[in-house]
Amino acid sequence: MARDGASTWRSDIAFALLAALLLLALNAHAGFPQLANPAGDNDSLLQLVEARDLLAGQGWFDLHQYRMGPEGGFVMHWSRLLDAPLALGMLGASALTRSTAMAERIVQIVWPTLQFWLALFFILRAARAFAGERAVLPAAVVGGAAMYYIGIFSPGALDHHNIQLMLTLASLALLLEAPARRRAAFVAGICAVLTLAIGMESAPYAATLGAVVALLFLGGGGSERPVARDFGLGVAGASAAVFVATVPASAWMQAQCDTFSIAQFVLAMFAGIGLAGIASLKTANATMVRRLVSLGLLAVALVAVLTVLFPQCLAAPYANLDPRLQRMWLGHIEEAQSIFRLILDDPARAVARFATPLLAIILMALRLRAGGWRRQDSLVGALLVVAFLVSAWEVRGSTFSIVFAVIPLSAWIAKWRQRAESSPSGATMLRMAAAWLISVNAIWSGAAEAASNAFDAGVPVGNAGIDAPCNSKASFSALGAMAPTTVLAISNLGSPILAFTGHRVLAGPYHRNVAGNLLVFDALLGSAADAKAVVESHHVGLVALCAGNPESRLLAASAPDGFLAGLMQGHVPDWLEPVAATRGAPLELYRVRSTGG
Repeated sequence: MARDGASTWRSDIAFALLAALLLLALNAHAGFPQLANPAGDNDSLLQLVEARDLLAGQGWFDLHQYRMGPEGGFVMHWSRLLDAPLALGMLGASALTRSTAMAERIVQIVWPTLQFWLALFFILRAARAFAGERAVLPAAVVGGAAMYYIGIFSPGALDHHNIQLMLTLASLALLLEAPARRRAAFVAGICAVLTLAIGMESAPYAATLGAVVALLFLGGGGSERPVARDFGLGVAGASAAVFVATVPASAWMQAQCDTFSIAQFVLAMFAGIGLAGIASLKTANATMVRRLVSLGLLAVALVAVLTVLFPQCLAAPYANLDPRLQRMWLGHIEEAQSIFRLILDDPARAVARFATPLLAIILMALRLRAGGWRRQDSLVGALLVVAFLVSAWEVRGSTFSIVFAVIPLSAWIAKWRQRAESSPSGATMLRMAAAWLISVNAIWSGAAEAASNAFDAGVPVGNAGIDAPCNSKASFSALGAMAPTTVLAISNLGSPILAFTGHRVLAGPYHRNVAGNLLVFDALLGSAADAKAVVESHHVGLVALCAGNPESRLLAASAPDGFLAGLMQGHVPDWLEPVAATRGAPLELYRVRSTGG
């Protein structure tokens, strides 16, 4: 017997909360190791720094990161929409605990747990709307395992990826329920704009949901008219609110392609009002031909606005990045690699990242072939395919495709569960068990890793101390005890130095910090004299060396006669003085001698 809507909402909230608390308990039992060893999660560390800066009085519209880059810093492209709840959480926890450090630790634990809870709740809602009650349990198990595997909900994960995924799932779940639930599409439109405002990486998913809503309205007519209207109104209203709330009046006419600005506002507002207007006017939507003409004109107008007013945003995201940064930095970021590069470099990881999304796409294709395609299939299928294409271009997209795959996989498991109950047999039970197993991403990951280890047997193990990549908080304790100055270090050390010490740095793995990153290239890849020139002109007081970090090895191999390579080989120029306390430590420090010293 089907339960009423309020009852299912309560049960799904409780189910998701139970899973989130279980995850929290497991992390607590392990002692929250991610907080002591962030494992190179630069974005989360810098997000923590931004929240601290906001609490320290930095202006709401002032997005400068003053402690990174050349003197004066540079303007980050992230949104205050994420800084604000983190800062408020830290403020509230600090008032309760009377400890800033404890307050930060609480937020680092509670925030990703909250996002996990909400994301799993919306997965359950989406699975229920897609395949019924039987899909809820598989969605909880497979979805929880998938989100645990991708790692963006671990303690300390404060960056924008988890909230963007949660908001996209919310928009999807609400659209799946929209025909039967009043105003669900309106809230879905708001969620789509919020995920876009927090980070432009989610633009393909927000755009896909909008396009599918429009196409469903084109084909469905009257039944989809309220959905299209409400979604359009939600997009238009949220885009206006976000623009006013996050963009200072002095920058209203400045188009930025990597953050929410006049460009995104105009396009979202135009699309939202246009869709809502077409859905509201009978003269524009009375027949399918009229809807086709109206929506076609809207699409042409949007393309024209983008092409004429904001042509720079048609280029690839990093098309204008300095060639040296393209070659030496972007080309070696793992999450920015294509599927083809990943298959060549790390086939086991490629299997772990792409197996379940590909399986889900095959299931959707079989459903399409069998007929009976529904509006739910259009929403889930389009989002899944787009996420898979994005991940084929940049591996980071697999974070979304792995989770979107949970919905059709849960429906598949539900089908075999029903068959096993109605006609139990050995073959049916075996197929149901197989559906469960191969739907869990960790199974593919474990199998791929086992196969990879079998091929890599006999590879010598390096010295753990020498090879340490300086990912732990403890690595920076000696540096943190020293008087604040500017530190010359590789970009991978930029965010942790800001988070764990009071120093400033020149380099950081962010595409807007062009000048700072190029200065560090000049210093580390050039001669000792080149490095000294950078040190003197930018008042550098310390040089930090982490020989075990992959970036250090890459730069040293690229310039074997350069300053960094020489330092790694023990050649210390006379203008540097080794800090004795760090000799032999993973992070070695060198103090710049004063003039004439």
